[in-house]
Amino acid sequence: MIEKINFQYTDDITVVDRDQFEAHIRLYEGYVKKINEIDEILQNNPGREEANATFSFFRECKRGETYALDGVILHELYFENMGGSGQMNTPNLSITAQLEMDFGSFVNWEADFIATAKASRGWAVLCFDQRSYRLRNISLDSHDLGNIAYSAPMLVLDVYEHAYFLQYADNKTEYINRFMENINWEVVGQRMEIF
Repeated sequence: MIEKINFQYTDDITVVDRDQFEAHIRLYEGYVKKINEIDEILQNNPGREEANATFSFFRECKRGETYALDGVILHELYFENMGGSGQMNTPNLSITAQLEMDFGSFVNWEADFIATAKASRGWAVLCFDQRSYRLRNISLDSHDLGNIAYSAPMLVLDVYEHAYFLQYADNKTEYINRFMENINWEVVGQRMEIF
């Protein structure tokens, strides 16, 4: 069973206000509930014998499993890497060095990440691509559409409208810019230590 993480709104989260944050948490909780329902269904071995790539109940359960679980994981990573203030809002030297190596400069990475976020319908993710051994900014139009196999997310930005619309309406760019000012680089650094 997937347990939800109890994220709390704090004063160091400046990208969204409390109302927007709490509405987003409710959506995240829905993904947790749904993956647990899907897991329960799959434990009962529904329709494995009739599994079919065109359409089958088993296929739909497996597609839903990926979508719901990615929805849980990406939201958790997003909530965790928000809220940088002071020292936490500045990347450490090893993060900066890696971004400079893979993007030419921190400024180049930042411009590319912002453009990736603007171009994305769902998520902008700075990930470590273990195949090419480098950081990449990737665009996901859906929780389960665009992920790079064998990559690990380092920084996650939710750009679905539900993430910002209550507060920013249709001003996606302002939301993205405020997010960039509110990254918790300490969390990003902890994720990068693994690689």
